Amino acid sequence: MLRVINKTSIATRTTQQALLKTAVRAFGASTHVKEEVEVFIDGKSVMVEAGSTVIQACEKAGADIPRFCYHERLAVAGNCRMCLVEVERAPKPIASCAYPVMPGMKVKTDSPLVHKAREGVMEFLLYNHPLDCPICDQGGECDLQDQSMRYGSDRGRFNEPMGKRAVEEKNFGPLINTEMTRCIQCTRCVRFANDIAGATELGTSGRGNDMQISTYIEKTIDSEMSGNVIDLCPVGALTSKPYNMKARPWELKKYETIDVSDAIGSNIRLDTRGVEVMRILPRLNEDVNEEWISDKTRFFYDGLKVQRLTTPLIRDGDRFVPSSWEAALKRVGHELANTEGNAAKAVAGHLADAESMVALKDLFNRMGSENLAIDAPNGSKPLAISPDFRSNYSLNSTIAGAEEADVVLLVGTNPRHEAPILNTRLRKAWIHKGQDLGLIGQADDLNYEYAHIGDSSKDIEKILDGSHPFAQRLAEAKKPMIIVGSSVVENAKDSEYLLSKVSELSEKFNKTLFQDGWNGMNILQRAASRTAAYEVGFVPTSSEASATPVKFLYLLNADEVSASDIPKDAFVVYQGHHGDVGAQYADVILPGSAFTEKNATYVNTEGRTQITRAGVNPPAAAREDWKIIRALSEVAGHTLPYDDLSSVRSRLSDVSPALTRYDVIEQPSITQLGLSTQRKSNVSSTGEVLSSVIKNFYRTDPISRASSTMAKCTKTWVAGKDVEA
Repeated sequence: MLRVINKTSIATRTTQQALLKTAVRAFGASTHVKEEVEVFIDGKSVMVEAGSTVIQACEKAGADIPRFCYHERLAVAGNCRMCLVEVERAPKPIASCAYPVMPGMKVKTDSPLVHKAREGVMEFLLYNHPLDCPICDQGGECDLQDQSMRYGSDRGRFNEPMGKRAVEEKNFGPLINTEMTRCIQCTRCVRFANDIAGATELGTSGRGNDMQISTYIEKTIDSEMSGNVIDLCPVGALTSKPYNMKARPWELKKYETIDVSDAIGSNIRLDTRGVEVMRILPRLNEDVNEEWISDKTRFFYDGLKVQRLTTPLIRDGDRFVPSSWEAALKRVGHELANTEGNAAKAVAGHLADAESMVALKDLFNRMGSENLAIDAPNGSKPLAISPDFRSNYSLNSTIAGAEEADVVLLVGTNPRHEAPILNTRLRKAWIHKGQDLGLIGQADDLNYEYAHIGDSSKDIEKILDGSHPFAQRLAEAKKPMIIVGSSVVENAKDSEYLLSKVSELSEKFNKTLFQDGWNGMNILQRAASRTAAYEVGFVPTSSEASATPVKFLYLLNADEVSASDIPKDAFVVYQGHHGDVGAQYADVILPGSAFTEKNATYVNTEGRTQITRAGVNPPAAAREDWKIIRALSEVAGHTLPYDDLSSVRSRLSDVSPALTRYDVIEQPSITQLGLSTQRKSNVSSTGEVLSSVIKNFYRTDPISRASSTMAKCTKTWVAGKDVEA
């Protein structure tokens, strides 16, 4: 039946294409709407798309169908048989997850026959299931528990001399705890690993009672998305190893917030107990992360408890001495007041929020300084991109839109490490839509096949002159997409050359790159703060300001600095939440708040403004970042005109109205004009190899570097490779 439906849809598309070619105007040119059929669910008429499954029709009708193996984002397996329903004239109950709807079909979801069938299935599922509920981490949020209350019996008929089946535990790595005796073989984890995460080593072996889920040859699951199988597992077979035996779900308070470990801005939920973050789970957002999060997002929270800055510190020789806020701010205010103009420099790091960057920029502007920088090798001089145009620093095609592209060119980026959520969407399009990908830069395993055009910056010429076969594919594409990595802007020596050539490329393919409702030119940011920094203008403005000898250096969450970045004899202030790299160079340390402890604004790589919500209080004397800067401005004699969060956000709105329009993407309208400002004729390539800027995915920010879980991941999957500790 499904083959017939697929053939029909292919024939329909072919007919439409023929109509578009031959007719000036045709109805086929309008948006294609799938044919709907009428089905009856428990006597209620429902219109559903032809080719839908019965379980989808039941959901649309509001009927609750129990399931263990079925999941909306995974391939249909039909393993568990828990979703049995009765269909008129069918000889026996059918599995609703794997049965397509037919016109006029009449379905009963709660008849005595259906109830008895589900009770039988439940009895078989519990036949070998251990009675571990009191000690199982899944207790309280277990699908099997819930359904056994509805369909389970008060007694069992199990009578096997050999006892219940027992399975040897597997080692999936430091993140996933396995109790495979509890497994009901729904294969959700296998389908996720193969279809979405790209970890094809996970599968099933054996048959019948001997069937097991394993990696064939014993090994860990090496994937940046592996933790999602914990959420998918309907029983307690796969649970979180760091969270093991730590808390019960009814003990936890839940807060909805945003992730800052990368620039995707994944929607997450904090589960807290007292002043401690106990775990992080994904929230559903179809436009951003769907319902997945990366392993770093899910497990780096233990870094929030260690190496924290809890009180102001002032350097005394080779050591730091605890101080009061009054004394620390007076010391910093005195040094700042005695520094003239551009001799005062401010650097914004990867985790800085929009409120604190605006406050710091306003303060330094009032002091007469325009010497602002971002935390990157190229960040202290005017950048190769023009930040006056939003399209020059955004993922204009959007994260969800990446699935629509038919040809994608990656320039100097490794999305598997820089944006794992975006990488899963590219993999999905590669599997289901045949998306064609090409890469200019260091070759790496991206979980999908791609054409490797070259390693160095000058290899972009192969696309411009058409000498590489991928150039022809890009020219023939209907919806091409070019993704330039942020490392090209922030790290590469050839950044001006590369961005100039990308501008030429966009002009060459402008008819397909820029269409109504489609913008194929993209910059993929990797730092949570970076898009907001461009938006508020927290970037180097002139070579003259950048060249001024620095006497006062303010590091706002800047931890990617090195000794060579610290001017000699400069007074250094570090404001942040962890005693990481930046703190060791400071003369005064001001303790700030982590993203879980403040209400702050972040803008993700596609330009979507989102806010974090505080789930716990900052430790000890730590304060919110913008409040520290506001207090400092008063001590320095240049008081900023806002006293509360609403006033700061009003200032954000003055700077850019998009910063207070939450969960909305402001689409730029003058992209081509913005690109033309980056095109230069007097630049050349040095032949620089575009190596991957992230050497260790698990340790990229102060929180993950403080996390013992991320250290274990590094030891398991990265140790032995050429990485930065």
